[in-house]
Amino acid sequence: MSLILASNQSLKSYNTFAVDQRARFFASAKSDEDVRDALAQARQLDVPLLPIGGGSNLLLTRDVSALVLHMASRGIRIIDESFERVLVEAEAGEPWHPFVLWTLEQGLVGLENLSLIPGTVGASPIQNIGAYGVEIKDVFAGLTAMDSQSGVIREFTLEDCAFDYRDSLFKQQQGRYLILRVRFQLRRQAGLHLEYGPIRQRLAEQGIATPSAQDVSRAVCAIRSEKLPDPQQLGNAGSFFKNPLVSAAVAQALRESHSDLVAYPQADGQVKLAAGWLIEKAGWKGFRDGDAGVHRLQALVLVNYGRATGAQLLGLARRIQADVLARFDVVLEIEPNVL
Repeated sequence: MSLILASNQSLKSYNTFAVDQRARFFASAKSDEDVRDALAQARQLDVPLLPIGGGSNLLLTRDVSALVLHMASRGIRIIDESFERVLVEAEAGEPWHPFVLWTLEQGLVGLENLSLIPGTVGASPIQNIGAYGVEIKDVFAGLTAMDSQSGVIREFTLEDCAFDYRDSLFKQQQGRYLILRVRFQLRRQAGLHLEYGPIRQRLAEQGIATPSAQDVSRAVCAIRSEKLPDPQQLGNAGSFFKNPLVSAAVAQALRESHSDLVAYPQADGQVKLAAGWLIEKAGWKGFRDGDAGVHRLQALVLVNYGRATGAQLLGLARRIQADVLARFDVVLEIEPNVL
């Protein structure tokens, strides 16, 4: 058995909030066999198994009485290629942004709008990560996962995953399936997604009239770097709240009292509101209570200034939710997984 088990392991370096909670047991899985061994160990120890990737979508509010399994397998490969379409597979432990850069270096188009998102490849389908008009589901070609209940390895298609806005089967059934590797359908040539104003504006400022995928990636990186704090410098999990979906009538009523409302009509008739606008309008942008705070440049991001606990950050989030509900009658849903 190659799996190395540790006890009472600090998880501070395994979550981007840098919250210092501990795992009763901890191991890193670098292969499918390691994952299978971890399932056996968890059963033997009579504890749950908790898989984590880069910890970029996780808020720990207590020590974890489980076997925390860090998914650390590495490897990227092209497994099929036609004239235009290229099928790329990456292991679950591959860091997301370096993987995106690798695809761009191969001349592949599709992931450029998802540049600089923290986390790992294996975690990306769980949240159906998205940015600037692109979501994982738009380029998803399948994944391989292990059923934690049976140990059986199963292949998942796009339809199997039940992707929705920041949601999927794997989030709905947390811990049931351990994602081992993910496949993406990319292209050598394809139209770029430039619908979101900041991208077009940044490219125009640089005098780029006919952008490449690399140009879009660089623009996205610059925009994100200006708006979002680097987790290596300031603990955070990126956007902490989902953009809420409301009816057209609710959006219209809000617009009548707030002419600057930031809202995006959806194909199904609903309207997506900008959670950051709601939080900023409520006065929370830049707020700080001890070491738990709201980022001064982006109200959607909660930050750990050093010694905040997960419970303190969650308490701040609850206060923001209650205030936004009272002011706007809109429910904000927390995006990270809270333990």
